[in-house]
Amino acid sequence: MNSSDPLCHPDHKPDHYKPHRWHEECGVFGLWAPGPQIADLCYLGLFALQHRGQESAGIIVTNGLHLDEVKGMGLMSEAFRERRPTLDGHAAIGHVRYSTQGASVHCNIQPMLAYAPSGFIGLAHNGNLTNAEDLRKELEKAGGFFRTSSDTEAILNLLALSNGSNIEDHIAGTFHRVQGAYSLIILTPDRLIGLRDPHGYRPLCLGKLREGQYVLASESCALDAVKAELIRDISPGEMVVINKDGQRFRQFGRAPRQSACVFEFIYFARPDSVLDAQSVWQVRFRLGQQLAREFGQKADIVIPVPDTGITAALGFSQTSNLPYMEGLIKNRYVGRSFIMPQQISRETTVEMKLNPVRANLTGQRVVLIDDSIVRGTTSARIVSLVRRAGAKEVHMCVSSPPITHPCYYGIDTSIRKELIAAVKTLAEIKESLGVDSLHYLSKQGLLDQVGDPDNCRSCLACFD
Repeated sequence: MNSSDPLCHPDHKPDHYKPHRWHEECGVFGLWAPGPQIADLCYLGLFALQHRGQESAGIIVTNGLHLDEVKGMGLMSEAFRERRPTLDGHAAIGHVRYSTQGASVHCNIQPMLAYAPSGFIGLAHNGNLTNAEDLRKELEKAGGFFRTSSDTEAILNLLALSNGSNIEDHIAGTFHRVQGAYSLIILTPDRLIGLRDPHGYRPLCLGKLREGQYVLASESCALDAVKAELIRDISPGEMVVINKDGQRFRQFGRAPRQSACVFEFIYFARPDSVLDAQSVWQVRFRLGQQLAREFGQKADIVIPVPDTGITAALGFSQTSNLPYMEGLIKNRYVGRSFIMPQQISRETTVEMKLNPVRANLTGQRVVLIDDSIVRGTTSARIVSLVRRAGAKEVHMCVSSPPITHPCYYGIDTSIRKELIAAVKTLAEIKESLGVDSLHYLSKQGLLDQVGDPDNCRSCLACFD
């Protein structure tokens, strides 16, 4: 698809486009591992990050002289149906995308590629720039060229305007102009660079393969997929540069306060990942334990909304001494309804995705555990499923506080009037969902269990 195609124009808005919805929550992966297996390793790493983006995927492999670039719409299995990269190279980057503002079309697929005086630059981005429009206008005046509706292209143009070959100095000197959330992996002919914004909104980690080569990924579960050992997380405002001589770190920016997204622990990250030195599974388990301590009703069983409610439900069960039961079975061939691009898809896939276990629910006072309630439409349908299966009572327990504000840093939580907790009281939400009681985790309870009781390093913007 070329830039003359209307679907590639930055102003193109497909039918499902909503102007007040935000950018992507994506997965990025990159590795410096010379040899014939590099494309397959990149594919495996991206496959482990599939939960972070289901609309498109892409891989770029280089040997320094040549590039092999493969992109496609859909899941990994669909995007690479025709072929995978085959070039024997020394470095590769990959991306799985979930779009909410930039149209879900081929030209917006990442990684993105540009050519600068010093050679090509490939870029994979997870996050959302809050000053993307201003940057775009400024860069267009300076000769930048835009052919997509993604804010990632503003970063790519900023990098391509670098003078000379020292892209590291260019990043250190110019990235103070980039505002918002970003974890980036940059590919040049002779370097692989990872960087995380000064607030640390989005995760990025570094790993090492058995043969000594290095890997960058949004989550540590992707390192496990390629049998790499987790070295550490990239710190906020830090850059890691990888080349034939190894790896080195450089601080390019500092912020007054770290603001890591707690929603990574609540929902987005895989439970087998480690983020900022904390096990996601253990954090979710503690959230469930805290929720049980704050719950004041009598019940018979605890059931999760699979999959992201499972770990919290286990913690709730242990602390409350209520038996943990499977009450809803998930169809593994249906994607995560929260990150489908159209609201109609979110609503119609619930019945396809979940089916009740009537033998476990009939006549029971059920505690139903979910990680969050955003718009409320999905939760209401799940409650209805449980009731139709014979539950005597349904008590909804949510392992996060009420979401009352949109996220501007890379999560699709819609405009404020679509957030049920922003427009309804607790009693009204309870009635809307059709539950006997409704219990959200307290904000302090959340902070205590993520290890930040004084709220020194967490972003709670969607809650307050």
